[in-house]
Amino acid sequence: MAQVPAATRALRVLRYLAAQPEPVAVERIARDLDIPRSTAYHLLQAMVEEGFVVHLADDRRFGLGVAAFEVGSGYARQAPLQRIARRPLALLVDRIGQSAHLAVPHGRDVLYVVEERAPGRPSLVTDVGVRLPSHLTASGRAILAHLPPNQVRALYPDRAAFVDRTGVGPGSPTALRAVLAETRRRGYAVEDGEVTPGMSSVAAAVLDHNGLPVAGVAVTYPADGRQPVDADRIAEAVTSTAGALSRRLHGR
Repeated sequence: MAQVPAATRALRVLRYLAAQPEPVAVERIARDLDIPRSTAYHLLQAMVEEGFVVHLADDRRFGLGVAAFEVGSGYARQAPLQRIARRPLALLVDRIGQSAHLAVPHGRDVLYVVEERAPGRPSLVTDVGVRLPSHLTASGRAILAHLPPNQVRALYPDRAAFVDRTGVGPGSPTALRAVLAETRRRGYAVEDGEVTPGMSSVAAAVLDHNGLPVAGVAVTYPADGRQPVDADRIAEAVTSTAGALSRRLHGR
């Protein structure tokens, strides 16, 4: 039992380093985590020996090591997000009677990893394994809206980074910033005919413990006016499902 506090502190250090944009000095780690400097140093040394942390001697800083990457890769291989998302997405489909899907970021694209088709609804382009441009999809916009601005700029530095499917949608960094600002103001992302004419989507981001997006939950529905659609109800259900998945990722 005496080792439990040390294990807890080591995990806190790993989580802290994972949230930093660059390696960090031991003094800052100790200060931000409110632990003695000597304790922080001994924890870091133990994690260096196990490969979870690297010591950059010239900079006198510590960063994540290869073993931490291996843990992250194992997490991805086991696909826990897809596993925990299937039932909530099925309940979402039952609740609103429209098809739903889960997408994860993949460069400038989103990759669809789960799809729940509503009975009697048309087939969609968002089959599992399909990639679509993030700036045109509701899922992608929900994810981009929660990324740091410099990361969005790195993904979309100029007009050459934008592709077009239906002739509508943002085609420049300025236009994308406006779309993402509106997404943040609204609390969810929308897309209307920018992926498939006559179809609209609503999406919300699934966030990790650092508040960064790991996926987007979306519902796609016909928007041709033939059937009445309560878009506000769909948006509420989507944001609720994304929030529930975020809490489950946090272990709550």
